Amino acid sequence: MSGSTYGTVFKIATWGESHGNGIGVVVDGCPSGLALTEEDIQVYLDRRKPGTSKFATQRKEGDLVEIISGVFEGRTTGTPIAMLVRNTDQRSKDYSEIANYYRPGHADLNFDVKYGFRDYRGGGRSSGRETIARVAAGAVACKLLQTLGVTLTTYTKSIGPVDANPKCFDPEEIYRNPFHMPDPVAAGEAAAYLQECMHNQNSSGGVIECVIRNFPQGAGEPVFEKLDANLAKAIMSIGAVKGFEIGDGFAAARATGLDNNDPYGIDASGNIRKATNHAGGILGGISDGSDIIFRAAVKPTPSIAAPQMTVNRSQESQEICIKGRHDPVIVPRAVVVVESMAAVALIDMLFQSMTSRLDKITEFFK
Repeated sequence: MSGSTYGTVFKIATWGESHGNGIGVVVDGCPSGLALTEEDIQVYLDRRKPGTSKFATQRKEGDLVEIISGVFEGRTTGTPIAMLVRNTDQRSKDYSEIANYYRPGHADLNFDVKYGFRDYRGGGRSSGRETIARVAAGAVACKLLQTLGVTLTTYTKSIGPVDANPKCFDPEEIYRNPFHMPDPVAAGEAAAYLQECMHNQNSSGGVIECVIRNFPQGAGEPVFEKLDANLAKAIMSIGAVKGFEIGDGFAAARATGLDNNDPYGIDASGNIRKATNHAGGILGGISDGSDIIFRAAVKPTPSIAAPQMTVNRSQESQEICIKGRHDPVIVPRAVVVVESMAAVALIDMLFQSMTSRLDKITEFFK
């Protein structure tokens, strides 16, 4: 299977299956000298691990990370960083029936057609559990960005019909409720909505928003290696994500040029700055120094207990009720996954942009 590697200079390669021995990632291209411990990685993994509330799968995994290589005496060595999280609470018997039929909303049929074989235990390689590896890699990327003063604030913007109110935005609230919503009132409404979904053996989708501050101007290329295009690829590579927009996004299609353009002016420090940020921090595929703001649309959890119609491997129609432990909503646990993939894309584009100007190269090597 190809396609498990992302990045050009800062590269990540993920491996493992939902019910295999473990999930892991190799990070290549991280500079030496970065202070890094397993605790740094664990903080991010704890944000996505299961069993943390009644609105998440009750699979009881500690998701404890082991750094296998690339770190010595608390600092990166410049060699590949290998990390492993072992699976400890698999219940493969919950998935024994799935071997014979194709679940609606899943990649089961596509795997059979493409490979002629599939690991049906929890989706195998296409399981959301693969995102553990992305989060571990993202923790490294986030720490690199922090050394440059770059911050990422990622949160649940909406769950189903419930939207967080921008006027009630509280960054601390993101870590107080199980939905990672910045609005406590909306979080309460989301809980009620999800209770109804669970009562009906159903699930919900939602939207995740990410705000990136202090990102340097000038990262990205104007044609195929656009910063926004690579961000879109990174975010859309997350299995549950079905849409991506940056800045005003699809609303720009209903705007006029006067409404959508960002006028330039001079700030108090004498620097050229935009007065507004409809573009979302990227113009011509290159970061413009403004906040980078994007959103990801996450589909409802496809594994639901309500009866659904499907077809089995003998091409016979049948009604199914999916067993197992599944999230009624993927969004809250996907927040840190979106943040991690954004960080990986950002640091990779920064590293690629270091060779854009001869004067900067000359200055570095003098």
